[in-house]
Amino acid sequence: MAEIQKKIGITETVLRDAHQSLIATRMTTKHILPIVEKLDKIGYHSLEAWGGATFDSCLRFLNEDPWERLRKIKDLAKNTPIQMLFRGQNILGYRHYADDVVEYFVQKSIANGIDIIRIFDAVNDVRNLKTAIEATRKYAKQEGRGHVQATVCYTISPVHDIKTFVTLAKELESMGADSICIKDMAGLLLPYTAYDLISEMKKAVKIPIQLHTHYTSGVGDMTYLKAAEAGVDVIDTAISSMALGTSQPATEPLVATFKNTPYDTGLNIEKLSEIAQYFIPLREEYLKSGLLNEKMLRVDVNTLIYQVPGGMLSNLYSQLQQQGKTDKFEEVLKEVPRVREDFGFPPLVTPTSQIVGSQAVLNVLAGERYKMISKESKALVKGEYGKTPMPISEEIIKKIIGNEEQITCRPADLIKPELETIKAKMNGFMEQDEDVLTYALFEQVAEKFFELRRAAKYKIDGDLVNMEEKTHPI
Repeated sequence: MAEIQKKIGITETVLRDAHQSLIATRMTTKHILPIVEKLDKIGYHSLEAWGGATFDSCLRFLNEDPWERLRKIKDLAKNTPIQMLFRGQNILGYRHYADDVVEYFVQKSIANGIDIIRIFDAVNDVRNLKTAIEATRKYAKQEGRGHVQATVCYTISPVHDIKTFVTLAKELESMGADSICIKDMAGLLLPYTAYDLISEMKKAVKIPIQLHTHYTSGVGDMTYLKAAEAGVDVIDTAISSMALGTSQPATEPLVATFKNTPYDTGLNIEKLSEIAQYFIPLREEYLKSGLLNEKMLRVDVNTLIYQVPGGMLSNLYSQLQQQGKTDKFEEVLKEVPRVREDFGFPPLVTPTSQIVGSQAVLNVLAGERYKMISKESKALVKGEYGKTPMPISEEIIKKIIGNEEQITCRPADLIKPELETIKAKMNGFMEQDEDVLTYALFEQVAEKFFELRRAAKYKIDGDLVNMEEKTHPI
């Protein structure tokens, strides 16, 4: 048996991944802030509170400044490290950005309150992690905080096995990672496989190992138990009132399970119960509004059959619903693994999950495979997202991108510095340094947000002044 440790750390995901998975990242800052001080007193290893889809959703759906959210959370969380999810060269967007944008985003994330940056790449191409890792290490020295958590995206395919993931972890450690996260975004990591994987990884690397999974397939608790036995250092959980289904395993049952064992988390069940009570009425509110669909709370065995993450399942269904073709759902689920194989077996995580899923929908609705091809599918096959785990066949390359040449270098090497160009396009919108990064990631959405922000500053007794009067930024 693996060496027994004395304590397992808990990263609480309720402020980020839990609501991203259950309610499409619609939890507002107004709902978040009242509970932060209590969360901060629990004794968690960290609070995952930013990154992932929170940035996009704040701007697109909530009319909130994500940077302001981060600063407010940090002001209230005096004791617990704040953690974010960072998509490598994609940052928090859906394409690769120039190195100067990546570095500046890391700098501003740390400056605004991020302590731990979990950095991943959708195809596990370490070249796409290099800039973010180096930037985090650089600004950690300047700011006195900034932990590099480099990520192994877990998946199952003929070209993925324990040796593959252990080799990847060793490479990430050599690149400067402070810890390793095994990111099981679809809930595919089975308990005994988790034991074997973590046991081997603990032998190969000296830095801590954290495990992230989802409850979608129903095995999450058991996976965490075997991971504990194998020596995992930290696990990701969600408070019970925002847990299970497509979210993470629940915090309290695991804390209770590990109590008075060698893996005792040291957390207090009574204090955790107070946290859970806070989110119960919010959960009811989300259910009534339709933000939380009861389907997201169920165990879905299709996850193990088709390897489709829970969030991706809902997206696929939504796409078919818009076309009035929900009867094709099962057919699309069967098409997903075929497209994934054609595209070189990428792990299904943002943005590859959206690319593979959307292409599967197109294939089914067109009645012919690759009759219609999305621009994102072309970009993936061309190599704009990096090197896929397995080479793509010449037949598929020809079908998807014709006679275009594949990219073999690090994709970002082909992108010129962008920051100054972006600043020049901002039309006087910039009120804080961070605005240029908001604009860089989501230009059209950012412009609408900046307009609303500017308009709000021209309110007089509840009325807006004439838009033509707003000739100068505030």
